[in-house]
Amino acid sequence: MKNDYDIAVIGAGPIGAASALGLARTGYRVALVDAHPLKDPVSTDEPLDLRVFAVSRASRRLFQQLDAWPAMAAVRVSPYRHMTVWDAHGRVEFDAADVAEAELGHIVENRVIQAALHQQLRESSIDCFLPDRLERLSLEPSGALLGLARAGRLRARLVVAADGGASPTREMAGIDVRPVDHEQVALVAHIRSEKPHGETARQRFLETGPLALLPLADGRCSIVWSTTPAEAERLRGLSPEQFGRELTLASDGVLGSLMPDTEVVGFPLCSRQAERYIDERLVLVGDAAHTVHPLAGLGMNLGLKDVAELHRVLARARDRGHDSGERTVLRRYERARRPDN
Repeated sequence: MKNDYDIAVIGAGPIGAASALGLARTGYRVALVDAHPLKDPVSTDEPLDLRVFAVSRASRRLFQQLDAWPAMAAVRVSPYRHMTVWDAHGRVEFDAADVAEAELGHIVENRVIQAALHQQLRESSIDCFLPDRLERLSLEPSGALLGLARAGRLRARLVVAADGGASPTREMAGIDVRPVDHEQVALVAHIRSEKPHGETARQRFLETGPLALLPLADGRCSIVWSTTPAEAERLRGLSPEQFGRELTLASDGVLGSLMPDTEVVGFPLCSRQAERYIDERLVLVGDAAHTVHPLAGLGMNLGLKDVAELHRVLARARDRGHDSGERTVLRRYERARRPDN
């Protein structure tokens, strides 16, 4: 039937889009649902997104397999070939040459990642219900019934929840989460530095939380400064010059004088862990399953590892003629991913 699918993916962010693309390429009939329309391509003259991620080599390989990496590289990606991590007791350094690689990873804007994946969605066989919203979900041994606000009813043998840390899909399924309030706020901004960043990702662990300085393609750095709520409020109340002086001190002056070049944005930090990653005809991926402290922008890589494992498990199930939504199939995914998160 027209609205019958093998798999329905809820959420078209990077994790949901990558999930849908990989599963469609495996041969499944896929529907994708999200409350927002597909993103337009990003041009090179648009300002940099404040939200950036440190994309690992494994994540880059997944983007390459989905044919999305060339579009990202054509706009903006910033390789980091070195990494320095230090605290009051010592320092550890990593170099791409030590592992015979050209780089350790790339710093990529969230908007660039999403636009490249959405371009692939436009060219795929996936039925995109965007903008639309999941309003009802019924999970039965024989399959899932989804009620969308605009498109009405869909049926699927499996639902993939990729709709973020506050996942409405997870809530509809009655899966509880264990939240951990870190009692920290992450301050995010792009900054200019007196010294060149040298394609090096830096992270200093302070008593109040970690400070990351990530190299950007235009020569600036992105900072993620995690600290107490009271200290975050104080820092955000400073003038740009005062904030720059405090940031320079907090970074040990490794890049000389620092100055914010954008607004300093703060958001509270909370980790979540779903009590289970699977249910009847349902699997959780990315932030819907787990959210972590945003150490140096690395959180997306865990979600993309979920995606890669789900692709592997469901491709194997299809090759063997197994039902993709059976618990015995989904447990293989949960056993592989839960210990890593």
